[in-house]
Amino acid sequence: MLKNAILIITCGFSSILAAQKQDSISFKNGIEKPSILSTHHFGIFSSRINTNFKTASQKNVTITFSSSSGNNFHPFVETYLPKDPEVRKEQSKLIWYHRNFYFKDQETTPADYMNIVIDAVIKEFRLGVNIPLNKKNELDVTLRSYLITKGTHPFSFFTSDENLEWFHSNIAGGEDPFGRRYYGLNQVNFKYTDRNGNTLELNNNDFFLSGIELSHFYYPTFTKSNSKNIHINFGNHLGINTSKYNKSLDFGLSANAIKKIELKNNYEFNAGVGINVLRKNLINFKDVIDLGNNPYLATIESHLEIAKFTKQKNYNALSINYQIQSRYNQRKEADYYRLIGKWQEINGGWQHGVSTLYTALSYWTFIYTYGRPNLTLSLYFKEDFRVNNAADFQTGVSLKIPIFK
Repeated sequence: MLKNAILIITCGFSSILAAQKQDSISFKNGIEKPSILSTHHFGIFSSRINTNFKTASQKNVTITFSSSSGNNFHPFVETYLPKDPEVRKEQSKLIWYHRNFYFKDQETTPADYMNIVIDAVIKEFRLGVNIPLNKKNELDVTLRSYLITKGTHPFSFFTSDENLEWFHSNIAGGEDPFGRRYYGLNQVNFKYTDRNGNTLELNNNDFFLSGIELSHFYYPTFTKSNSKNIHINFGNHLGINTSKYNKSLDFGLSANAIKKIELKNNYEFNAGVGINVLRKNLINFKDVIDLGNNPYLATIESHLEIAKFTKQKNYNALSINYQIQSRYNQRKEADYYRLIGKWQEINGGWQHGVSTLYTALSYWTFIYTYGRPNLTLSLYFKEDFRVNNAADFQTGVSLKIPIFK
């Protein structure tokens, strides 16, 4: 009897310790990924979808504050899009920098026209609230806003023009590869005229509330998948854009999968993959700027994370994220557009303000996260190795705090 009692007490005590250990680390919910959306000069006016790599609905209501800084730069470039099918056919036979379309007037040489110049450090501020509805459903509500700056020290240390040009001159890229020095450092020149003749222009220290985003996530239970530590979630997303240039409503859907592997010595490995599609400007509340004539933005994203739990059951995590987003403009126009810019004065990249609107955009993001039950802090930097310059280099910080159950 005494042996049985001791055995029962010992087993019970072990179970309690195991439960306490599990509770102490249960606050880590899949991959803790901050908002890493780029400060793209078109994207900041629309609702883009933050990929969700959590494995379950949050237990607590949480507040998240995120801030990012991205250096965007595109020299002035003009674009003509001939309307005559025969002219388009002729121009498509020439490589883009040898095209010779000459616009005279809309009667003899009909064409759409647009121009763009982007030079600014764009700062994003997000305030989000995550509300658990039940064990399988939650709601995210996020306000996003932006500040247009020159990017001077010390407020944009990593994303300033000086630091980026020092990197190009001394490490990689060559001297002034995109013409920052040619046009002048530390200034704001942000102006876009769309094909309908509408103009978007921002100046230094312009601040605006860009929109409100509502995201609902559902975490289904699949016994076979969950037993293998594979978790899936689905999301539907509603964005209300509030800036004067794009008062509209967006709608999107997302699907994400996460694989969790528990390793020795308190290590944990997570891998995630996600896909989403957004219908931009599903409803326009007034005349809006043409921020790309491709009505859909699709994104594919993958994420790898390694986390180490401390003796206090807090954790440190390092992760890498790769994201590719579909183009803003319809691809077929790139077959015949005529680009005009200062190609002789600028050492490469003079055409990027328009050409990158017709290509998929990809980014690599490197993230460090420190987590404990009462807060999660993430720091990241992202780089566009394909050089789309939107943003050229971007850094960010995110703080998440649970407030109550």
